[in-house]
Amino acid sequence: MRTNAKRQDKTSSPIYGCEARKITKTEEEKWTAFYMCLRKILRIWWPQRISNKTISETSGVAKISEEIRRRRWNWIGHILRKERNNDCMVAMGWQPEGKRKIGRPKTTWRRTAEQERRSAGWTSWANARRTAEDRTAWRLRVAALCASWHGEH
Repeated sequence: MRTNAKRQDKTSSPIYGCEARKITKTEEEKWTAFYMCLRKILRIWWPQRISNKTISETSGVAKISEEIRRRRWNWIGHILRKERNNDCMVAMGWQPEGKRKIGRPKTTWRRTAEQERRSAGWTSWANARRTAEDRTAWRLRVAALCASWHGEH
């Protein structure tokens, strides 16, 4: 019972509004450190060699980064099912004009989504849109993608 209350307190804050947020490696590492807090809650000490995966299964708390990716892709599916002239769809395809600053481009939500789309095997947003039209197939694909990104085939 205590674990359930703590799970809701600890996981709600990083997940709130995560669909529209970019994910950096640093943030992902910080969310992974959440398992240290969970170990204290479950009273697991360092001599007990228990993996984070085992802790996740026993406590019912999924990886926060996996949950964020799953929510982002559910939201992307929602956007892709909208009409083409919808503001969200226009924003997905919008290309800003002008020159950018020197150096590596900043990590943005769109770049993160584009990179994940390419790694998922969709060559374009039109291909992803065709998959998103079938909600059941989309849910299955998103679940498989989130599992494969985290090495849980």
